[in-house]
Amino acid sequence: MKKYITIVCSLVLLSACTGQLDVTPNDPDVILVDDFYTTPESYKQGLAGVYGNLSLTGPSGPGSSSIQGLDAGTSQYGRGLWNLNELASDGAVWSWENDPGLRSLNRNTWSATNPILRGMFGRLMNSVSYANEYLRQTTDGALNDRGVDDATRADIQVYRAEARFLRAMAYYNMMDLFGQAPMITEDDPVGAYQAPKADRAELFAYVESELLAILPEMAEPLMNEYARADKAAAWMLLAKIYLNAEVYIGQDRYADCLSYCEDIIAAGFELTPDYLMNFMADNDETVARNEIIFPVVSDGITTQNYGPTTVMINGQVGSTEANGGDFGVAAGGWGGALRVTQQFSEVFMNGSYGTDDRNTLITADRTIEVSDIADRSTGYIIGKWSNKTSGGANGSANEIVDTDFPMFRLADVYLMYAEAHLRGGGGSATTAVGYINDLRTRANNPNTIGQSALTLDLILDERQVELHWEAHRRQDLIRFGKYTGSAYNWSWKGNAPNGIPLGAHMAIYPIPEASLAANPNLTQNPGY
Repeated sequence: MKKYITIVCSLVLLSACTGQLDVTPNDPDVILVDDFYTTPESYKQGLAGVYGNLSLTGPSGPGSSSIQGLDAGTSQYGRGLWNLNELASDGAVWSWENDPGLRSLNRNTWSATNPILRGMFGRLMNSVSYANEYLRQTTDGALNDRGVDDATRADIQVYRAEARFLRAMAYYNMMDLFGQAPMITEDDPVGAYQAPKADRAELFAYVESELLAILPEMAEPLMNEYARADKAAAWMLLAKIYLNAEVYIGQDRYADCLSYCEDIIAAGFELTPDYLMNFMADNDETVARNEIIFPVVSDGITTQNYGPTTVMINGQVGSTEANGGDFGVAAGGWGGALRVTQQFSEVFMNGSYGTDDRNTLITADRTIEVSDIADRSTGYIIGKWSNKTSGGANGSANEIVDTDFPMFRLADVYLMYAEAHLRGGGGSATTAVGYINDLRTRANNPNTIGQSALTLDLILDERQVELHWEAHRRQDLIRFGKYTGSAYNWSWKGNAPNGIPLGAHMAIYPIPEASLAANPNLTQNPGY
């Protein structure tokens, strides 16, 4: 897929920049000219253009952006998810607070002018726009006009389902992060069109219905090309919306979540024997492929981006340790850009995870507290991510990395099953305990548990230990009632060294001002 997605570089050149951050799609003659669709292969290449929006930011390398007025990295899909889930929670601290927008994420003081919010909103709506245009170009009428044969049409039906999956995933992220979105499909006008607003309940219904509708057309699990969505990716997204349904629509859908977890687990995915292989430069080539359900690809040469793995690997290099060589990047990395909070570290140090492979805390000559965000020698750092291969070789470049970002993987499914069971979704306590112990055993953790230890508090800790820095933390804390309010405070929460409560409105981000100006059908979220 990394080779396959390089086709995107030429396709993105056909795209006009999105200057406004509403859903106005670009002119179809600019995005995908009719002359492009002349061969059976061109339809797969067009789909690559839709996938490309997950990794690439613009038409001329990692420094360019199809969203005007922003640093390119600010609007990269996976990096936006990572910023808004990890930096805005107890998961990570960003040292360079002069970078636009990052100080207010670190300290939970964001507003509707934050450029990272602008970038994420715009990137998600780019996904919608690109998917819509691909679907317009592959209707029965368009294929009839081009005389496309039946064999190619069969392939195109699968491609269309994948484009709809990518659009549904973008709307899922909009529902989770912003609580509303402009709703536009391939059936709406092209050009200057101010789409109607869909609220959370409407987005939930749309995402659910789309995923259920496309399932018959999706490839079977593990049968598609790497980094292309299959039925398991759609099941995963369904399980995610059902796990969070009480937050989104006030309804208990845990039984549905557990059911789709069972489908994924039965589909043949397997835990990678070595936990850290999931986060190495060759995770697209090793047995990690059997655990990763859906990735965002990165490559130091062909699919360059300043996405989440490039940020994390360079950022986790310590300012005083200069240990970048351990992770396949320059010795100094990004000079201590990332550290973890005291509360993050304490979970790993509470006795249950002391010899756990997932505990990669680097603590020597460091204090656990981050009393001054500017002091990069304070706070522990981690060594989870790497631009080295499983054989010990460096990646193809020493800054932009080869490591793919595992957006969905099997370990998360195990944890969702256990949580859904505890929340009344059915299933088996024995099975849930077994999944927790499978993850601990894989990580060489001798502290397996019995049924009496299976609690929601344990699940939240296990989710942090297993999934940290994978863009889940904010969503998890909200679902467990520990993000806003005073139930749980972490360092610098609410811009206080020891943390203070957040208002309930901060469980949803504000709609960026630029998006409100471009589409008056949108309304600002309460509290902003």
